[in-house]
Amino acid sequence: MAGRPKKCLSLIGFSLICLQMVASAKTAPEIPTIDQAYSKISNSITVEWATVPGATSYLLTAEDGDTVIETMVANSPGTVTGLKAATLYQITIRSIGAAGRSQASPPKHAKTVLAAPVLEVHSPSPDSILVHWEAVYTAVGFSVSIMRANGLGRIWKENTTNTTLTFTSLDSGTLYTIKAYAWNANGTPGDDSTCNQRTSPRAPANIRVSFDSGALEASVSWAPTEGAFNYTVMAVSDASELSCSTTFSFCTIASLQCGTEYLISVSARNEAGYSRSTPAVTLRTVACAPGRVTIQEDPPGHLSVSWPNVDLSDYYVAFVKSDDGLEVHCNTSLTQCNFFSECGFTYFISVFAYNKAGQSPLGDVFNYTTAPCCPSDVNPVLVSSDRVEIVWSPVRGAELYETKAVDGLNTVECNDTAPACTLSALECDTKYNITVYSFSEVRGSNTSCTSQLITTAPCSPEIKNISKDAFSTLNVHWRSSNDDATYTVTARGEKGLYRCRSTGESCSLGDLPCGSVFSVTAVAKTQAGRSLPSYSVPLETVPCCPASLTVTQVTQSVVNMSWTVGTGAETYITVLDSPTRQSKCHTHQNHCLLGCITCGVNYTVVLKAISATGLTADCAYQSYSSSACCPLGVKLYRLGPNGIRIYWQATRGSANYSTDLYGSKGIFTCAPSAGLSFCDITEIPCGDVYTVMVSPVTETGLKLTFCPKKIYSVTCSGSTLGMVIYRGKRNAEENGAVRHG
Repeated sequence: MAGRPKKCLSLIGFSLICLQMVASAKTAPEIPTIDQAYSKISNSITVEWATVPGATSYLLTAEDGDTVIETMVANSPGTVTGLKAATLYQITIRSIGAAGRSQASPPKHAKTVLAAPVLEVHSPSPDSILVHWEAVYTAVGFSVSIMRANGLGRIWKENTTNTTLTFTSLDSGTLYTIKAYAWNANGTPGDDSTCNQRTSPRAPANIRVSFDSGALEASVSWAPTEGAFNYTVMAVSDASELSCSTTFSFCTIASLQCGTEYLISVSARNEAGYSRSTPAVTLRTVACAPGRVTIQEDPPGHLSVSWPNVDLSDYYVAFVKSDDGLEVHCNTSLTQCNFFSECGFTYFISVFAYNKAGQSPLGDVFNYTTAPCCPSDVNPVLVSSDRVEIVWSPVRGAELYETKAVDGLNTVECNDTAPACTLSALECDTKYNITVYSFSEVRGSNTSCTSQLITTAPCSPEIKNISKDAFSTLNVHWRSSNDDATYTVTARGEKGLYRCRSTGESCSLGDLPCGSVFSVTAVAKTQAGRSLPSYSVPLETVPCCPASLTVTQVTQSVVNMSWTVGTGAETYITVLDSPTRQSKCHTHQNHCLLGCITCGVNYTVVLKAISATGLTADCAYQSYSSSACCPLGVKLYRLGPNGIRIYWQATRGSANYSTDLYGSKGIFTCAPSAGLSFCDITEIPCGDVYTVMVSPVTETGLKLTFCPKKIYSVTCSGSTLGMVIYRGKRNAEENGAVRHG
């Protein structure tokens, strides 16, 4: 098993050795022999030879002493390329087979032919073509031929030793084929060069020009030209040159200038170039619109429109259109037109020039704005002492209103876009010339507006003082500088309004209610209006006296005075006055106790009502008589078996008295006869304690109960009265028993 790979290796090695021995036994192919070598093209030489058995390809070599060029070919003939023109080369060939290549063949010499001339051709005219070329190395002559490219017609051929040749009498706009080659001294022709060239076209004929005045365009047409690929139309003036190109037989030149004379020509073109231009056609465009239009309004209401003369114009038409759409025009051969105008309008003005070509283009549109109209219905809606408010209807053309008030020395102004103005900071009771001027930014103020005389309202009076005369009438005095004014004084309070009027500087206010506070103002009035009220002055009337007053005897020496409230009174002073004595009380209440009153005396009653500011009203009332004096020495005496006599001692003055005994078994009352100082009670129970009071009785029958009360015990003696024992005054410390028998 281990010997098998080696045996295989031996066999393999033997096979390789055999193959190598077979290859070594093969030989290179034979050397080929060149039959001929020649050049038909300036950059190559063609070689012919007999085929060599076993050769699979051949290697051609060309040497000129400077360069060696090799070319591999498959069989004969073979061509070496990349050679130089008119150059002598040594040509050799080798055969190549499976065993290698042979030795080089015997050399053969061959010379490349002349190079083809490089042609430059153009058509200088519609019937000729000029051919030009550079000199060719070693060339002694040239042959040039021309024929129509489509093969129709004859062939022209010329030989020359020059490098320029012109063919004439050709057809315009036709494509020709030109062929040229050079030959050497042996007459061997070199490479030929071929190119095509078209003759230039002839100028177009039958030129027609039409002009569009609105678009400032010229439409040009012509008869088509043979061989023309496109056309160019030229419009030339002194100041500009315009053109258009087209492949058709018509073209439009735009952007022509007004007022200009153009020369219109047409040329045809193909790849050979342009034809000659046609004879020029003259075109006169429309005139330009006048550029410097002058507009004047003199006098107002008349517009004068003028302009300078323009070239090529025959007459003019001026159009004037107002901003409300109304348009008028004027046709003239002069340079001025006149129109009527109105205030507050903007007029748009344009002027056109006309000639046979038509209307000029629209030039600048000029506008002229007339002065705004003046307000005609200026109406003062409010006139005060220092202000005047005026309104008016809006007017045409006004963007702003200027209102001025002039009093001769001073001027007050206000500016507003609204048709209303409030002139403030004016002097009262002053005549002003008020003018409303309309204003526009373009034209300024219309200074022809009329003024209106307006007088401001009167000045406010100044109250100097308020006085009171002997009849308690209030007189109001004021200071004022108004002319022909009527003054109204108003006292305003919670109880209403009170007025007085006067054309002077004072008036009287009467019948003002007491206890009231008023604010007093004065107002002046003229035909121009009312002034502002004066500064108010406070006015206070004296307090009202109480409607009623009551005096009540509290004790023999003390009375209580009470009264109703007096309007406006803050405090009161009450006085009881007699020839011998006066009693007085000052209080903020509506009642007061007065002491030290003498019983049985007539008093004068006086009350003073005083306001918070000290105003005093003296109030008088009926006199008051103090009560009778309390009796003295009141005593009880037994009167019979069942009766009691009450006795007292009357004091100053005469008075009526009433006697009351208060016991647990009842109240017993008796009234004495007039002039007596005792009173009898015939039936009274015994065995009881009685409080005895003898009271004066007023004229109205009122029993005064402030006199002292005494206490007595009445004992029984059997079924009758026993002893009457005095026990003292009620609530008094004295309790001693006094026996009265």
